[in-house]
Amino acid sequence: MPILVNHILFAAGLFCVSVVATYLVARLGILDEPNHRSSHARPTPSTGGIAIVATFAIGFATVWALSDQARLSTFHLFGFIISALGIALVGLLDDLKRLKTFKIKLGAQIAASVVLLAFGIVFSRVSLPGIGAIDLGWLGYPLTVFWVVALTNIFNFMDGLNGLAGGTAVTVAAFLCAVTFIEGSYFVYMFCYILAAGSAGFLVFNFPRARLFMGDIGSQFIGFSFAALAVIAAEVDVSRTSFLVVPLLFFNFIFDTTFTFCRRVLRGENVAQAHREHLYQLLNQIGWSHARVSLFHICITAAQGIGALILVGLDPDSRILIFLPFLIFQTLYATVVISVARGRGLMDSGISSDGIS
Repeated sequence: MPILVNHILFAAGLFCVSVVATYLVARLGILDEPNHRSSHARPTPSTGGIAIVATFAIGFATVWALSDQARLSTFHLFGFIISALGIALVGLLDDLKRLKTFKIKLGAQIAASVVLLAFGIVFSRVSLPGIGAIDLGWLGYPLTVFWVVALTNIFNFMDGLNGLAGGTAVTVAAFLCAVTFIEGSYFVYMFCYILAAGSAGFLVFNFPRARLFMGDIGSQFIGFSFAALAVIAAEVDVSRTSFLVVPLLFFNFIFDTTFTFCRRVLRGENVAQAHREHLYQLLNQIGWSHARVSLFHICITAAQGIGALILVGLDPDSRILIFLPFLIFQTLYATVVISVARGRGLMDSGISSDGIS
């Protein structure tokens, strides 16, 4: 119990650090000017993610200095830190308009994922219902890169309304922290509450009214970190937590992005062009406020978190079934939103969003 109290106090301290850091970042004057793709109407500071990354770095340094139990091998640990901070730098350069095309950003994301592979953070096996565990061999490398790059961009794409990305990050981190703690983790458990504390401090200034945005430095860093932690939890950490936990926690984000991508491909649209046709954006355009849409998704994420707690208690053959009720819900949700948006003439408006530009 004293150890748990120390962890709670540490997380509270990091939350305070994040609040102060976010306040200071907001005064830097790096503004996101609104345009036809934006959901905000006035220039707003856009690099709040600096505070999240700074809080994470302080948390990491403290854990490294004081906690032997929380460490992976030095080899794996530095692979994670180097790649995560590298992707944060890429995000910052994108916020400062130093990256001219999405191809450059994508290349940098792939490079950061390859760093993970070089340090041994890679899928080695997968469990299939009715079949059991299968060794992936060399296939684990491209699958790891695909997963990490995909979740990094999914989180980035879903960062479009006040509190949506930050609130989801806090909720996912809290549930992943609980799941991995139950499973006996040290490293993933501690770094989840470090991410939760950093994101919560930022959220104070981003919800319900956005006094600043996290920017690509925040969204790419958080998405990349959760993707990497999913692999670490399953393959490297002592907990050996099922990889399926993180996809379940982010299922609403994954469904929204995949559904929107497939719709645009079937309509023959340029999927590399920014847009405002994500389900959460359409829900906002229909008339739901930023706060209402964000709280809706946070509640969905919390329900998925409960599902994740149930998932780890199931046998491997049954775990995939926990996704079924969430898939049914998301399908119904998408059907309703698309139907209402089409009825109001929103589907072919040509309005874009921050997207992947």
